[in-house]
This record gives sequence, structure tokens and C-alpha cells, in this order.
Amino acid sequence: MKMKINTLKKRIIFTLVAFIAISCSDDFVDVTSENESADNYFNSEEEYQQALIGAYDLLQATYLNVMIGEIASDNTLAGGESANDVIGFQQIDKMSHTPVNQQLRDVWNWMFAGVNRANYILQFQDKTDFEGRSEVIAQARFLRAYYYFELVKFFGDVPLFIDKPLEFGEQFDIVRTPRAEVYDQIEADLIFAAENLPATQAQTGRITSGAANALLGKAYLYQEQFTEAAASFEKVISGPYTLAQDYESIFEPEGENGPGSVFEIQYTDKEGAGFGCLQCSEGNVAVGFNGIRNFTGPIFGSGFSFNLPVQDVVDAFSENDIRKDVAILDIDAFANATGATFIEGFEHTGYYNRKYLARQGDLNTGDANLTNPNNYRSIRFADVLLMAAEANFKKSPPDEGKAREYLNRVRVRAQLDPVDFVGSILLDQIYIDRRLELVGEGHRFFDLVRTGRAASEIDGFVAGKHELFPIPAIEIELAGNNWEQNPNY
Repeated sequence: MKMKINTLKKRIIFTLVAFIAISCSDDFVDVTSENESADNYFNSEEEYQQALIGAYDLLQATYLNVMIGEIASDNTLAGGESANDVIGFQQIDKMSHTPVNQQLRDVWNWMFAGVNRANYILQFQDKTDFEGRSEVIAQARFLRAYYYFELVKFFGDVPLFIDKPLEFGEQFDIVRTPRAEVYDQIEADLIFAAENLPATQAQTGRITSGAANALLGKAYLYQEQFTEAAASFEKVISGPYTLAQDYESIFEPEGENGPGSVFEIQYTDKEGAGFGCLQCSEGNVAVGFNGIRNFTGPIFGSGFSFNLPVQDVVDAFSENDIRKDVAILDIDAFANATGATFIEGFEHTGYYNRKYLARQGDLNTGDANLTNPNNYRSIRFADVLLMAAEANFKKSPPDEGKAREYLNRVRVRAQLDPVDFVGSILLDQIYIDRRLELVGEGHRFFDLVRTGRAASEIDGFVAGKHELFPIPAIEIELAGNNWEQNPNY
């Protein structure tokens, strides 16, 4: 479902009592009014569905999470126009970021906005009965889990509040909850979602049981609960997903919501925004930021030249790996072949993230660089297979046969020979293929952190510090300076 039904979005949550962290709020405890009432809302299925659209809406803001997941890793450089262009990205790229970083604060605010929207639905989950109510609640609980998973990935211990939004003034009493307890809630929400959602949905973009099981397996994997992770992934692998055989089509418009899409964030080019409220855009803002600077030529659109792949990741592809040309655009070779022109930006590497570049012919209402309709493939079936390979290798007792099987399914689709590796060589190959299969999709930094490889792969990474990003300083101040900062910031 294209979750950008603007007339509905304008009618929903904004009329409810003390709605927190709406799209353009300044902090995660902002409120609209203390005098409004929700007593006259949530009286029909339509009103629950409208509120649910509002909870889905913050998924579009995760474009920023995706960019940071690449820029913070060894896959890309920040790029842009200059060393001062979006200074938050530049600092994260160099591992010199501090608690004063606008992009990290945006992640904090926008993910808590999503939590609050889901919690508003769940606060009134028993108010009105209707057929299909459990499925609506299951979607809301998945969304809450998704936003909390992003928060835990970035910041570790975070405030946990459930089934009601945080009220004005409560920020002085709420504490940072240990991440293990946050994960417990994530798991509970996803188990409920998996049990109450269908395997397929009539409306494209709606959450399915497969998406819930996939995210549950990922949450287990991040906690090194490998047996539980493998079991959750197995439920996804059993169907109804398949690997799309036309690899080149996956990230093209015709490849959206394809057979390998387990969970896909929907974008549209029909309503834009401005730099004063990037998360208000209904388009994929990352696509414009990733774009070729001052580009004139066929196929692609122009952009701001951020998030530039480095030579190391390009060289990691073997010559016959069909994934390379889908993931990486060699702009010099492309310009020589087509006559296209462009301007080299800051830290120009000669490469662009082809998966998420603007394509010509889009409507791009408003600012063309902020309103691109490219969906984000949040969880792909290939991603699930590779996570399942890792989980089966690491569980006790290990199942290397299944790990090889799932790895080879991904490799064969990439037209590579299957491997018969065992032991640590097999695990290394899983890591290699995971990087190459998912390059440009925002997973790399967090994969390196959770597997303990970040310090050896990322320049400037300090063990014991950079595994987490700092809590935004202003949020600690707004909470009455009652929270400790993450270590070594």
C-alpha cells in the first residue's frame, strides 16, 4: 500500500490529545496541546486505519538511518559539496561525531515519533471492536518494534514506554531502559505481530507475518541468540518469498515489491517537502542526496553526491559477479559511453550508489532532489538467507550444511559458483557475500559492530566507544540531565 494518502494523514493523529513528536517537532517530548481530547476518536475501524497510516508514515524518515549505516562503515565516504556540507555526515564518516550532531538527533526524534504514533493506537486498542482489529494492533506493534529496533541499534539503552505516548513532563522521570529489556519488548511485539498477521496482504506495503518473523530473527541475531534467530528465519524461508531471477530489475521501478521483498518502505513522488522538514517529504530523500552532482545525461537524475562508494568495496566484487554493476555506478565509464556530464563533488571516488539513484521520468513534485519515488527494500529475501546462514553456522550445535545451502542460494542467483567451505572459511564467505549483496542498503556498519569487526575495518573506529552513537546532548538536557551519556563521548 502506498502509505502516503495525504488527505487521511492530515485528518488523523494531529487532533488527538497531547500527540508527541509530530513530524516537524523539535524534540521527542514536544506536544501539540494539553486541552485536546481523544475521547471522540478510535470509534470506528476507519479511524484506527487512519491512525495506522500515521504510524507507518515515520518509516519514510528512515532514509537517514540507511545513509548513516553506509557512511559510518567502510563502504562509502560522506561526499557532498565540501568538507562542511552536512557536517553531521562528515563527522560520522570520520568517526569524530559528538553528542551535538543534527543527523543523530534527527534519528532519535523521528524514531521516537514513530514509537509515539504506534503507542497512541495501542493506548486505545481495546476501545472499539471490529472485524480485523487484531491485525491492526499487530501492525501497530510491528511498527513500534521496528522503531525501537532502530533506536537500540543506534543508541543502546533508550527510554522504553509502551501502550501510551510519553506525556509532557514525564521526561523528567523516565530513565534509559537497558537494551536487553527493550529487546524483550521488541520480541514480544514481533511475536504477536507474526501470530496475527497474514502471509500476504491485499494492499502493497502492509506488514505481513513474514516481515514480523524476519525482523524478529534479526533482533535475535543482534543479541547473539542464534538458535532462536535460525528458527525465526526458517519461517520466512518456508515461503512465500523467492529470489528474483532478474537481478538487474530489483532496484528499478518495475522491481518494487517483487518476489524477494519481505518488507519494503513505500515512497512516492507526488508530494514533496523542503530542507526545513526533510521528514515531511513523501519521497525518498536519500536518493537525491546520493545523486550525481550536476548530472546531465540519460537514465539518471541529478543530486548532491553524498554517500560515495570507495574503491575497496568495488574491488571486493569478483569480475563475473553480476551484483557489481547493479550496486555501483562507475560514473566516468558511464559518461564516456553516453556523453553524460557531471561535476565532481567533495571526496569524489568515481562511484555512486546505483541502487538508490534517481531515475529520469519521475514526477518529483516540489524539489526534485527530495521527492524521489524509489522504495527502500528494508528486508530482502537474500538478506534473510544470509542472516539465516550466519545464524545456522553460529548456533549450538551448528548446522554448516544449512549455512552453506542458504549462502549458495544467494551466490548462484548472482551467477557465482557455489562453495563447499567449512569452518571459519565458510563464515568469512558469508560475511563477504553479505557485504556484496547488501552494499548501499544501510546494513554494513551495524553488521561490522555486531560481529566485532568494526575496529579492524573502519578507519578511526574506537573500540568501546563507537559501537554506539551518542545520545543527543539536548535530549539529555531536556530529560533534566538524569541520563548518563554513552561511554567515552
